[in-house]
Amino acid sequence: VVDYRSDTFSKPSDEMRRVMYEAEVGDDVYGEDPTTNELENKGASMLGKEAALFVPSGTMANLLALMTHSDSRGCEIIVGDESHILLWEQAGAAQIGGIQLRTVPNKPDGTFDLKEMVCKRRDNKAHSFLPRTSLVCVENTHNSCGGRVLPIGWMKELGALVKELEIPLHMDGARFFNSVVKTGVPPDEIVKDCDSINICLSKGLGAPIGSLLIGSENFIKRARHLRKVLGGGMRQVGLMAAAGIYALDHMITRLKDDHDHAYAIAKAIHDMGSKIISVDLEAQETNILLINLDTSVVTAEEFCRRLLIVTEDDLKDESPAAVKVLPWTPSIVRLVVCCNNNIQDAAVTIKKLQRVIAEYDQRLWRNHAHATS
Repeated sequence: VVDYRSDTFSKPSDEMRRVMYEAEVGDDVYGEDPTTNELENKGASMLGKEAALFVPSGTMANLLALMTHSDSRGCEIIVGDESHILLWEQAGAAQIGGIQLRTVPNKPDGTFDLKEMVCKRRDNKAHSFLPRTSLVCVENTHNSCGGRVLPIGWMKELGALVKELEIPLHMDGARFFNSVVKTGVPPDEIVKDCDSINICLSKGLGAPIGSLLIGSENFIKRARHLRKVLGGGMRQVGLMAAAGIYALDHMITRLKDDHDHAYAIAKAIHDMGSKIISVDLEAQETNILLINLDTSVVTAEEFCRRLLIVTEDDLKDESPAAVKVLPWTPSIVRLVVCCNNNIQDAAVTIKKLQRVIAEYDQRLWRNHAHATS
């Protein structure tokens, strides 16, 4: 079985497990875990910020950022309409933080129209019945847009704009280092105009758990206070922080392998020229691949089930494979490459996809022939 459902399935390497075993620990709630302190200092330094906070998950890191930037209940935050914060975090901003999300449409590359963003901004100083826009959020790389990297020029333009509007900027960088590897732009340059950043250590970087929320010293001090009420205060967590340090030291540059792996699969699909199953090869940038389906022939659920079946034809191959991918929408399947996957996985997956896509192409041809006979 080859598993491409998500990079959240990544597993720590033997060396990462060794450094976890040897980690020096203390009580992090008291600030006395030396390994966690080292991780936080390292993350902040890499991004050119003053401080960082280690938390169990990216969802918690994002929620802490939203709550810390919004100093009172009833604030409003601008997010993209395809953002993870909006779609996949259980409306935590409203459920827990008393914060309303206001959307601006995401473009296919993960950006949004800056003029429209300005129009969505609201100021309760003008009218007492309005909420105050307390934050603007971006996502880099962008999950629902297929792992797209936010252009550095657009980020600079957005940064200048929010500074003029006196609104802080948060980056959900769950796959931030994928953008670093793809662009070659230094991490601190990408987030120069961001007031806070969430970076995940447990996806492509391979750590078993954890994210870093990064920002100014005062911001992190307030976020640390809120972390306690969210249940994010951990004790001898240096075991996990050690994995994070290893990830930042050793797992970033290898993300290019994941990007190349995903591109190879995308190109194989593209080169088939199928009218039913296709990819946007020009938009293929990092480790996430979105496969588009003609639902009049096959839905995402059906396609995923078919990839799991090993047929007699599959068994004729030296390495028959059941391939796990995710139905993203009724017409889109998502495939994500991580450190678990190797060159052999790519080869058998391409063979499997070519065979299955050919089956659906033949079905379309038969249906067309039947309709015209």
